[in-house]
Amino acid sequence: MLEITPENFDKEVLKSDKLVLVDFWAPWCMPCKMLTPTVEKLAEELKGEVSISKCNVDDSPELATDLSVLNIPSLVLFKNGEEVARMVGVNSKTAIESKIRSFM
Repeated sequence: MLEITPENFDKEVLKSDKLVLVDFWAPWCMPCKMLTPTVEKLAEELKGEVSISKCNVDDSPELATDLSVLNIPSLVLFKNGEEVARMVGVNSKTAIESKIRSFM
């Protein structure tokens, strides 16, 4: 899964021609660790349809700040360079996939 950083954010998220889901997380965050297998499974199942990536808020705090990510885990969905949806906390695979599909 692609790691989003300030260096590649514009290219991989804002200028992507695909729907992009970014998982904002941190290694010390237990809810983030609980959500990781779900996000990885969705990335595998939706490969080619949706770009699913991760952003470590400890490594890229400026991205989290710029996007007003105040709580983690936060899943932020982008379409055509614009944020279209956000889910905070641990959500089910069904809920996340439903949110993604509503913008496809």
